[in-house]
Amino acid sequence: MTRPADPLRVALSMLTLVPGGMGGSETYARALTAQLGGVAGLDVTAFVPRTAVGFSAGVREVVVDSVRGGGSTGRRIATLAATSVNARTIRSAMSGADVVHYPFTVTVPRPAKRQAVVQSLLDVQHLELPDMFGRAELLYRRHFYEGAAKTADAVITISEFAKRRMVELLGIAPDRIHVAHLGVDMDRYTPNLGPRENFVLYPARGWAHKNHARLIQAMAILRRDRPELRLVLTGGALDTLGDLPDWVDRRGLVSPEELLGLYRSAAALAFPSLYEGFGLPPLEAMASGCPAAVSHAGSIPEVCGDAAVVFDPMEPEDMAASIARAIDDGERLSAGGMAQAARFTWESCRDAHVTAYRRAIEQH
Repeated sequence: MTRPADPLRVALSMLTLVPGGMGGSETYARALTAQLGGVAGLDVTAFVPRTAVGFSAGVREVVVDSVRGGGSTGRRIATLAATSVNARTIRSAMSGADVVHYPFTVTVPRPAKRQAVVQSLLDVQHLELPDMFGRAELLYRRHFYEGAAKTADAVITISEFAKRRMVELLGIAPDRIHVAHLGVDMDRYTPNLGPRENFVLYPARGWAHKNHARLIQAMAILRRDRPELRLVLTGGALDTLGDLPDWVDRRGLVSPEELLGLYRSAAALAFPSLYEGFGLPPLEAMASGCPAAVSHAGSIPEVCGDAAVVFDPMEPEDMAASIARAIDDGERLSAGGMAQAARFTWESCRDAHVTAYRRAIEQH
């Protein structure tokens, strides 16, 4: 009788996780743990800071009490310091793994030499838009993002666009980069194909590249002919946007259920981001039957295909006209958007990760 092959043992090192503060990368990691737990021949353990207990649905979870994550610069430095001081203990806890995967990019602590390293690098935005980053952040990313990517046995990214830019800007061999498109769970969304309310939705954190200011300019233009339209903003760090017109509803962080309701009722989604490694909100909106007007930047056209109206994110006039077209052509866009969203599944994302783990073992 042939003896069954031993399972591939994977450690997910997620010690830099800040629950509620990491946008799409957090959605990605949460979905990944849920998916990996059901894969035959795979034994997965997630390592999380004490502030993220219970994050890893679907796989075994180990809480590293000595590490407490946080989103501020000070807390991030403290996290790196804690992983450094306790590296030997953490490394020992991960010693049974064949592969150590870092879904949040930062490869701390480094694994034992015998273990293969897989890094998730979702984008190289800091190289594309360096003016949006401070000197300290650029140095941080140069070391923890670029340096680690160049030495990892496999790199996982989330779009063909991101892979192409990593090959061009970092010189990484294409066969070491694995594309795992993000997914959408269509069962969570109940599309609304009927009447919609008079507001435009933009779910995004208040980061500079999310381009809120030009969207507000575009909405002001649009409201000349459609004064009933409002703008609803969700996401963290929206207080950084300063004073906003009274027709802007700054919701901040909302529950997943509330966001689902907003997708179902919005007249349209506007997504004016200047750069995305993937861009989940357009996909989630399309799964909800919400017409979308989106930027032509980064990976967004790759994700949306011809199921959204595309605009130049630097031109508020073009943005305003595109949002209007999305609203007016809602029936066609709703149907096309749902079909487009259905092409992106978390199961496919998971399978790409499993392939990357096995290739990393071969490359190591």
